[in-house]
Amino acid sequence: MLRAQKLGEADRIVTLLTRDHGRVRAVAKGVRRTSSRIGARLEPFGHVDVQFYEGRSLDGVTQVETISSYGAQLVHDYARYTAGQAMLETAERLTPEEREPSVQQYLLLVGGLRALVAGEHDSGLVLDSYLVRSLSVAGWAPSFDACARCGLPGPHRSFHVSAGGALCNDDRVPGSASPAPETFLLLGALLAGDWAVADTADLRARREASGLVAAYLSWQLERGLRSLPLVERS
Repeated sequence: MLRAQKLGEADRIVTLLTRDHGRVRAVAKGVRRTSSRIGARLEPFGHVDVQFYEGRSLDGVTQVETISSYGAQLVHDYARYTAGQAMLETAERLTPEEREPSVQQYLLLVGGLRALVAGEHDSGLVLDSYLVRSLSVAGWAPSFDACARCGLPGPHRSFHVSAGGALCNDDRVPGSASPAPETFLLLGALLAGDWAVADTADLRARREASGLVAAYLSWQLERGLRSLPLVERS
């Protein structure tokens, strides 16, 4: 589940990313009452099995079964919790059309939350990997090796968000960043899910990569994520 909003005195509007029907908004009646049997199951970070009934404007929730409650495992770790919040917001922003199938985004989000809970990799790396891969699934794959304009194989030394990523010397434009080679290597590893490389990156490369990922995401979404400035980086 991505988000919950209060509705009236006892209801909620819930936003979920589903496997087969994309992003869905529905009304969950009475779930804010202490007597509700499903209220505790309809919380952000919940991986749930939900049944709906079709309504005039919004569907209604009739039944909820918990598959995994990631929130309960993330809430006590600020860095992982804030990274997870940024994932949920990104998933909602990258699925703008309700009920448009988004199987890859769904699988990517579930996998990203599982990785956060497992704690095998730094939460900042997990988040940045999720962000670049979700952008790629949405059709905005950044280039971290070949020139984003002419396709000349890299490595290159320039990066520009509006140009689509790495740029060769001939295509370099004013305002381009000049990341360290190690940063480009880390970015490519995050996009490919190469954790053997990503986990060994030094702090400078991680910070520089995070800044470039955030800038690229903001450019593509046309505004930044509200949750991203709250993320704690190690």
